[in-house]
Amino acid sequence: MSRIVWSSSGASKCLDCGKPAFSCKCKDTPKKKVPAGDGIVRVGRETKGRKGKGVTVVSGVPLAGSELDALAKRLKTRCASGGTVRDGVIEIQGDHRDTLVPLLEAEGFTVKRVGG
Repeated sequence: MSRIVWSSSGASKCLDCGKPAFSCKCKDTPKKKVPAGDGIVRVGRETKGRKGKGVTVVSGVPLAGSELDALAKRLKTRCASGGTVRDGVIEIQGDHRDTLVPLLEAEGFTVKRVGG
């Protein structure tokens, strides 16, 4: 029985994305789904678990995947700050609630400011 140990031909391709099997990442990343919610985007501030550093948290955004990443990038650019997307929640470094609420309303979302 002949078994290929290594090949440079790339004959084995992923059925989903069409890339060679060795460079395919679509099986490793779980499919992102739009979170079920009440349709209200909530903007708040958190410091818990961040050594006292405050971050602005945007949750309940009815987007997933690359659309959520693109929205996060626009918001971070507007705030001139860093941040990330974790588990469908956008985190932006610093307190930018006053800036983000009008921006999200201009995007067409129903926005509620939560917390103090």
